[in-house]
Order: sequence, then structure tokens, then C-alpha cells
Amino acid sequence: MTENTEIIRKSFGLKEQIKPQLQESYHSALIEQIKKQNYRYESGRLTIRLAEEFGFCYGVDRAIDYAYETRAKFPDRRIFLTNEIIHNPRVNAKLQGIGIQFLSGPYSCGVSFDQITEKDVVILPAFGTTIHELNQLQKRKCVLVDTTCGSVMSVWKRVESYSRDGFTSIIHGKYDHEETLATCSRATNYPQGRFLVVRDKDQAQKVCDYIEGRGTREEFFKEFKSTV
Repeated sequence: MTENTEIIRKSFGLKEQIKPQLQESYHSALIEQIKKQNYRYESGRLTIRLAEEFGFCYGVDRAIDYAYETRAKFPDRRIFLTNEIIHNPRVNAKLQGIGIQFLSGPYSCGVSFDQITEKDVVILPAFGTTIHELNQLQKRKCVLVDTTCGSVMSVWKRVESYSRDGFTSIIHGKYDHEETLATCSRATNYPQGRFLVVRDKDQAQKVCDYIEGRGTREEFFKEFKSTV
């Protein structure tokens, strides 16, 4: 870690302060009513059934909370997200509305990583970020607020463990998705680290076929983008 770089991975304790904003933007009295009625709402001939697993997961809830707390904690500073906090246009628009800017992605504000100063605050999204981007930001000595989902970080630890032991990690996901890129960067954080991104069941089968000696190396590498 770069000297004097501050990384914050816990709440600022401002939950009550931001509660009115969160309730206005992300809570619905009707949804709460339906949940209390066994996830069922009836009106005349109309019946609405609400999925029991409805809404944001814990990791996303936490990331959004931290973003709003960060704005409340640093009201006079420039605050940036490295990319979308989650892939939800309404959520990202709400964050823009409270003055949080985006360094990359579809909401990019035009400010580059090398224009960040130590007076700025940068939020790492629920997906996490690559080691390269993290190192860039640490060199800028800005305040870093890390909202990376705990489940994502658990995957990183497993991938890093495999890399240290010289194994190739097989990662299921979209190759260019932020979370996949962040995970892949952990796989290559060691000289012997390797990874392979598998998109779907068909690609998984091709990996199995190759491991079991079916198919050529040329066919395999044509199918996949990897560091194997």
C-alpha cells in the first residue's frame, strides 16, 4: 500500500443521517405492505404476488449506504466512483444527483485517474476494482472508500490461494464485466497465476473436453480469452 493512503471499509456511523434520503429513494410503503400480507396483494379481480427474495442483496444495500454516508461525511470534497456502483440506472442517477461523479463507464464525467488529487474521495463499487486501478488510486493518495461486496472478496481470496499454489482459476462470468476483471487481476497477482473465464455451460463443457484430452490446443485457445 502506498504510504499515507487511507482506505475506509466500514460505515462512517451516519446511517440515521442518511435514512430520510434512502427511504425516499429506495423504500416503498406498498411493497412493505405486500410483504406483511404473505407477499400477496389483492384488489378486486387483480392478484399480485411478490417474490420473497425481492430487492437488493446485502452487499448492494451496503454499497449504496456507504455512498450516501460518504457524501454526508465529505460534503465539500469531490467524490468519485470508479464505475457504476451497481448496474441499475436509477441508482446511478440518484448518486449523480447528490454530486457523486463517475471516473469510467457509461456515466463517465471526463476526469481521469491521473487527475485525482489527495483532497478527493474515490468510492470503489460493490463489484470491486482491479489491482491496477487500486494501485493507481493509492498513488494519488486520495481517500478510498471500499464498498466491495464481502462475497466478492471471498472469491478473490480463493483465487489468490489457487494462484499461489500454481493452479489455473476457472471463473464463470462475462469477460469484460467489472467484477470479472477485478477477480482476474487477483488471479495474476502472482507470477504463476493463471485464469480462464467461462461464459456458459457450453464453454464449461469445452474446458472439460480439453482437460480429458478431447480437442486440440488451437481449438481451445480460439474459443477462450485467457492467460493460460
